[in-house]
Amino acid sequence: MKSIKLKITTPEKVVLEQDIDQITLPTQMGEITILPNHIPLISVIVPGTMETKAGKNLVSMAISGGFLEFHNNELVILADTAERAEEIDLQRAEKARKKAEQMKRDARKTLDEGQYAAVISQIEKQLARIRAAKKYRPRTRHGMTLHDKQ
Repeated sequence: MKSIKLKITTPEKVVLEQDIDQITLPTQMGEITILPNHIPLISVIVPGTMETKAGKNLVSMAISGGFLEFHNNELVILADTAERAEEIDLQRAEKARKKAEQMKRDARKTLDEGQYAAVISQIEKQLARIRAAKKYRPRTRHGMTLHDKQ
């Protein structure tokens, strides 16, 4: 079976580089899944959660936006930020979202359009981080993850 050669890069580092079977991610046109031999594609990525599959291995990430280019089973994602779900500090993300929401309420009348858009973008980024962290964290019961029982 063919695979996709994936490379996710942020301004700071290469976040992930591996062969995958598929990827699902949020774009301006909605959530899409790319499989091997997909038609060539260039798209804008919006804040949300992204999931890659390679065999039985799932990698879940929060992405805050960026661009993707897919061609000849090679996918390059240039992301503003991308974090693995297990690396996200849920309490810090909740705190950052609340702070951005408060800024939005306090400054609605004083911010210009660009500043207001930046605050809204920050809220969307934190919500994506929170969704990724909550959705993909192993659930626990009595101090054990459900995966430990198997």
